[in-house]
Amino acid sequence: MSALLGPAEIRDLADALGLQPTKKLGQNFVVDGNTVRKIVRTSGVAAGDHVLEVGPGLGSLTLGLLEAGARVTAIEIDRRLAEQLPHTVETMQPGASLEVIPADALRVESVPGEPTALVANLPYNVSVPVLLHLLETVPSLESALVMVQAEVGHRLAAAPGSRVYGSPSAKAAWYGSWSLAGTISRQVFWPVPNVDSVLVGFRRGELPGDEDERRATFALIDAAFGQRRKMLRQALSDALGTSAAASALVERAGVDPTARGEQLTVGDFLKIARAQAASAGPEEGADQAFHLP
Repeated sequence: MSALLGPAEIRDLADALGLQPTKKLGQNFVVDGNTVRKIVRTSGVAAGDHVLEVGPGLGSLTLGLLEAGARVTAIEIDRRLAEQLPHTVETMQPGASLEVIPADALRVESVPGEPTALVANLPYNVSVPVLLHLLETVPSLESALVMVQAEVGHRLAAAPGSRVYGSPSAKAAWYGSWSLAGTISRQVFWPVPNVDSVLVGFRRGELPGDEDERRATFALIDAAFGQRRKMLRQALSDALGTSAAASALVERAGVDPTARGEQLTVGDFLKIARAQAASAGPEEGADQAFHLP
């Protein structure tokens, strides 16, 4: 088997780079090879697949993906790590197919080579925004397996009506289906985090609407969950004009105006967005019709 990074190698690399993992960048590095191989195995990545990785850090998971025969495009915001990663890979797995993009994943607008899978230990402080951004801007992604904070993972995989169903759940569902795929021990990280971690799997589905509709739907989701204890007719009153207007429009969409956001699917929010678009005069334009910022 190809070599993977262990605790000693990771600390040596960190010392050589003068690196102290920071909470600001969500840096917790996996130091256990068995965990890396478990993640790769669970992801279903096979030889020849093009994988996108975000936040590769010192390269623990990168090496596991390359070991499986994948070619990896890695986005790393920390320039020291981005510059070191190709050297680490060449030392431990000479000739492996790796491309490193030194950038903030939230600002990347495209990824070369049309990767089909996202596999990553995501920085926990920005995991949901990064996921939603990449699913929107890298449409070639058909599947994902990401390690995230347990609370976030449960939200991503939650169904309407669940206690933890929220804005991330509804927005993530726009792109496809999500499910919990395993738990990860705190002890396999350096430094050891003070939160539990889970793996979340994703399969892309057919997009339910176009880009204008997505933006309008997400704006309604934000409004509904910004006041999640209120009924839709109240929670959406600012976005849709008045409480009375919101109630009438939501009802026209076939949705109960006395329901709360946590009871609605992303499809329900889309129906409301379409009802609002239909109620606005064409001269107002799409952005005005949807009350977009």
